[in-house]
Amino acid sequence: MTAPGIAPGSGADDPGRVPSAVAHGLIACDADAPGPGAEAPGAPPSRPPAHDVGAAIAVRLRRAAQRVDEHVAQLYPAGPAADAAEWLLPGTLHDHLAPGARAHLARRLHQALAAPVRHLVEAGGQRWRPGLVATVIDLLGGDSARYGPLLAAMEIAHTGSLMVDDIQDSSAVRRGVPAAHETFGIPTALNAGTNAYFALDRAIRMTVTHDAALSGRLREVYFAALRAAHAGQALDIQGHRAEMDHAVSTGDPGHVLDLVRLTHRLKSGALLAAGFEMAALLTGADDRRRCALAAFGSVVGTTYQITDDVADLRGVTRAGVVTKRVAEDARNGKVTMPLAHAVARLPQPQLKEVWQLVRGQAAREGDLTAVRRTLIGCGAAAACEQEADALLEEAWQDLEPELPHSPGTPVLYEMARHTVRRNRIA
Repeated sequence: MTAPGIAPGSGADDPGRVPSAVAHGLIACDADAPGPGAEAPGAPPSRPPAHDVGAAIAVRLRRAAQRVDEHVAQLYPAGPAADAAEWLLPGTLHDHLAPGARAHLARRLHQALAAPVRHLVEAGGQRWRPGLVATVIDLLGGDSARYGPLLAAMEIAHTGSLMVDDIQDSSAVRRGVPAAHETFGIPTALNAGTNAYFALDRAIRMTVTHDAALSGRLREVYFAALRAAHAGQALDIQGHRAEMDHAVSTGDPGHVLDLVRLTHRLKSGALLAAGFEMAALLTGADDRRRCALAAFGSVVGTTYQITDDVADLRGVTRAGVVTKRVAEDARNGKVTMPLAHAVARLPQPQLKEVWQLVRGQAAREGDLTAVRRTLIGCGAAAACEQEADALLEEAWQDLEPELPHSPGTPVLYEMARHTVRRNRIA
């Protein structure tokens, strides 16, 4: 499915070479001349160690999460401010209200806009997205602490997307607690979730005040990713039932696999690609490095979603607490990567039976168990994991020669790999 990875140095010096993850459509790159920048990358770092470094990476991510949470509290405090200025435009009626009325308005807006988001933020989550972006900033010579509000805004936007996704998927549980719409109602959760996307605008004003061109470029990258993510969500809502029907009847999974991959790239890959690209912009990276980073971010987000489809079959727990119902996708009749991969791995009668159960949104636990066991037992789940590994490795081989010769470079790879294969709390 993927082309063989390019060995470090085999094509990195070709100024016309575009990283293969870009060429494969994982991420668009607008570099006019992707040739070498003023700062030539050093010799490729050594490959990450083969031994398990999961515990060390987990500690690193937890520390990053603590820093992110400090800035989340800055943008979305636990309690209302003295007024509601952070939610309103300057010069609105708010400016003419008496102090008591301002405080009352602040309480109302905090309850409607901040409380639903904090409900999920306080429930947990790994914060691995801003953690990875912070690692890129530091690796490229920047200071991630300086951009704390930007990193926090990425997590807030992600949380908002989960709130909207739970409504559209009718999911009752998220991170081991009732979904936001179960607690605050659908209208409030939907409005607060979409409002969370705009936290990044405030964060840019807080952190990048000296450079109007850079501020505009950051917004351009972010809003392009939001458009892509909404396109992915649109495909996800529509589903791929007609394509799956065709695959089941013909035994050819090609088209449905391509569509599910595209949905994952748009819905999950685009925003992480934007985060990596913004890290490149903040550190003054040249176009070649920026494109390679964006492509790698897209692949990490995409492969996380692929393995998340597998995790849905096996269940997601934290400290023994269910954070997401098992087989949520099958309950909702969704076509996932394991289901699409099963087309080439199951006899047609058995494939039809499984698809009929999923298509009918199987509700009985016995049916759900049968679907889960079949998709795992036929090797479809393993095929997803192998695909994710191959995509991640190929993207890393494209990116690695563009990064500094630094001990932090293999750390980035290990963090990405840990995220894709081990983390399972959205």
